[in-house]
Amino acid sequence: MKKAYIYVILTAFLFGTMEVACKAAGSQFDPFQLTFLRFAIGGLILLPFAVAELKKNSVKLTGRDFMRLAGVGILGIPLSMVFFQLGIMNSNAATASVLICINPLFTMIFAHFFAGERLNKYKFIVLGIGLIGLVFMIKPWNVQEGNTVTGIIYMLLAAVFFGAYTVAGKVSVEKMGIMAQTSISFILGSLVLFIIILITGKPVTEGITDNVWLVMYVGIFVTGVGYFCYFMAIKASDASTGSLAFFIKPAIAPVMAVIFLKETILWNTYVGIGCILIASYMNIRFQRKENELKDSGY
Repeated sequence: MKKAYIYVILTAFLFGTMEVACKAAGSQFDPFQLTFLRFAIGGLILLPFAVAELKKNSVKLTGRDFMRLAGVGILGIPLSMVFFQLGIMNSNAATASVLICINPLFTMIFAHFFAGERLNKYKFIVLGIGLIGLVFMIKPWNVQEGNTVTGIIYMLLAAVFFGAYTVAGKVSVEKMGIMAQTSISFILGSLVLFIIILITGKPVTEGITDNVWLVMYVGIFVTGVGYFCYFMAIKASDASTGSLAFFIKPAIAPVMAVIFLKETILWNTYVGIGCILIASYMNIRFQRKENELKDSGY
């Protein structure tokens, strides 16, 4: 468990710097271009571990598996993560970092309708607290300087599609493992995004040599190493423990935004973060209890 918590802390730190790094890099790159570079690099870094996982589980992928993974990848990269980058560029990094963390709320809703995981009273409580936090983060009655309606809509769409990505990937995860599913879906999603970039005439390699350290950080460390640490935390413990990283992230990211981007954190942000932290903690607790009941046969 000590090893698991070390991985959780590393994951939380790397993911906690994500919005600040992506906002800094986004001023130098097109949002589609940066998203492609991030997840192509991250997917390739995870690929050797994905291959090892497939061999260990004696899994041979079929054409149907690749089609399913491509669909999962499209939800995750050209949709969720492009909206994520657009949202970062049109809102404060602190706001964006917390809004993306509400994606488990959408995962619960999608799982209710498409995965047979029924919403119960505990999940409704989590949804309610999370939505209260969402309202305070957005503060629609007086939007904070640096945030825009467009940016908030983009971030909500990013969270919605990431929730759909999570539910859609459950079938492939059960067959091949989380490392393989993530790596391959990242690569296939990036390839689809690459085609979109070529069709629309957006840049692919422009600016990389002048900003190589930013590209390396968001691609190798935030996306590649960040997800690797997250999976290793799960491997050393369980999914609920690994998801603690997303519980810690909303507390780290705003601090990073204040330090590196000189953003201002107002009272509503603290309230929003508090509500979303509480909702995240309750969600983790409920998931752990549900898993314990399943393991015991109830």
